[in-house]
Amino acid sequence: MLIATEQGKPLYEKMGFSAVDCVQKYLCDRYIPIQSNDKMEMEIHTFSPKDLAQIVTLDERAVGAKRKKFLINRIEQAKECLTVKDRDGTVIGYGLSILGPVNLILGPIVAPNFEIACLLVDKLARNHQGRVRIDVPSGHEEFMLFLEQHDFYKVSQPSVMIINSKQLPPRNGTLYGIAAQVFG
Repeated sequence: MLIATEQGKPLYEKMGFSAVDCVQKYLCDRYIPIQSNDKMEMEIHTFSPKDLAQIVTLDERAVGAKRKKFLINRIEQAKECLTVKDRDGTVIGYGLSILGPVNLILGPIVAPNFEIACLLVDKLARNHQGRVRIDVPSGHEEFMLFLEQHDFYKVSQPSVMIINSKQLPPRNGTLYGIAAQVFG
């Protein structure tokens, strides 16, 4: 699987890849924080190593592949890694921010619904001074509307391409932000 720019798409098609989906690339020059919502029956915490197994399981269901080593490396690179826990202490979502040379990159963002995905984005972007980026898989219209209401704007819609298959692995719809276009 890869994510291709419009310029790269013809080259990948010649190599046997086919477009099966797309992602929406969003940027924000100055994030507008949301008003506090303390009525949710969950808590957001800073990552703890004891949560890794639950994060790996959530991620596998969200992306359709086991990425434990990738997640460990990405968490180490992260400016911030947050987990969302229900009242019983079970991890139900997580989000990372990576400080790049140009943007604060949000992703992966995995959440059981768009409201929790929005809260993760808010916590990760709230205190950042500078540009923020998130790449959103298709099918999350309410989430994209939230982003646009908080000063994000869509800059491109690159294709998700795969080879030797006609469709992406089964996913459960909880991936709201990919890790990065280079990783999928």
